[in-house]
Amino acid sequence: MNTASVVDLYKEYILPTYIQTPLVLVKGKGARVWDIEGNEYLDFFPGWAVSGLGHCHPKVVKALKIQASKIMHVSNNYYNELQGQLAKRIVDSSFPGRVFFANSGAEANECAIKLARRYGNKDKRYEIITMTGSFHGRTMATIAATGQDKVKIGFEPLLEGFKHVPFNDFDALKNAVTEKTVAIMLEPIQGEGGINVADKDYLRKAKELCSSKDMLLIFDEVQTGMGRCGKLFAYQQLGMTPDVMTLAKSLGSGTPIGATVVSERIATTLPPSSHASTFGGSPLICSAALATFEAIEEEGLLENAVKMGEYIKKKVEKLKKKYPIIKSVKGIALMIGVELNIEGDEIYRECLKNKLLINCTQKNILRIMPPLTVKKKDINKALSVLEGVFSRVK
Repeated sequence: MNTASVVDLYKEYILPTYIQTPLVLVKGKGARVWDIEGNEYLDFFPGWAVSGLGHCHPKVVKALKIQASKIMHVSNNYYNELQGQLAKRIVDSSFPGRVFFANSGAEANECAIKLARRYGNKDKRYEIITMTGSFHGRTMATIAATGQDKVKIGFEPLLEGFKHVPFNDFDALKNAVTEKTVAIMLEPIQGEGGINVADKDYLRKAKELCSSKDMLLIFDEVQTGMGRCGKLFAYQQLGMTPDVMTLAKSLGSGTPIGATVVSERIATTLPPSSHASTFGGSPLICSAALATFEAIEEEGLLENAVKMGEYIKKKVEKLKKKYPIIKSVKGIALMIGVELNIEGDEIYRECLKNKLLINCTQKNILRIMPPLTVKKKDINKALSVLEGVFSRVK
């Protein structure tokens, strides 16, 4: 097959829910991928930040092969040892509590929303305050939670009970709280929203507000979690521990997993039969997640994320002095946004032509999020491509 024949299959058989680049990827290794015609690309946005260790990390591949030869799925009516081990690893790495496993970030956030509703049910509190520019998923509950109108078009009436306030504006947050408010839900760093980092003081005040009114503080770390920000979880960089944390994306290094981490004091909020997932926490997927933790620790990838992130930002700051189309550089570690003074779609397309994969969000923010394993030589190559594109774009 070739690109055209695969695209034809999609046109005939796949629901057209995605805006897709005509690129058929068939192989990946580290920070590189190859298309069906054999062309090599440098991937600095691997799998929408799912492949945090890069493509086909040896530890993950080995773990999957071994587990696939034993047993791949166990119903959650029974116990499986790897699910227990993974939950312990997550809790030991974050805060005391319990974990619910699902298959995606949207499902992890759905669980967090249900938990908050259940927590407030006794005194008829159900409202959750989220942020403008946020993104929490594509289910009916999570599009209602998301602070972007574009994901909601045509799905009205939406689930009630969500308010959206400006990110990093504590006065707006405080003023939105009513006697019906049960939780505040936010991303420590907004990804889809444009790499917007929460202020430490803002998070501190939000935590104090929640504590004073018996509300839950929920952090969506679907994109920021698992080392992307130089710590295992972004909240550890920003100094404020949530009551609930959601994970997905790079937790499974390319395999489908979501996790909702719930602090010990509210861990009994969802009793037996109140929530479930058929596939969540299967032995196969948990083996990949455990291997991900192992690789991050043994290979010093948190340190590498900080070091390489600083290197990228310094290099882009130098480019900013040469090319006025660059407005600012923001983010933490390897979650980087390059804000442009022009729309970024042409930059994205020109990078693609030059075999560099990045992302453009909010029309003018280039997202640069290479794997945690990235080396300077690949960064230099990527930024050389980017500079070449900047030099040609007027």
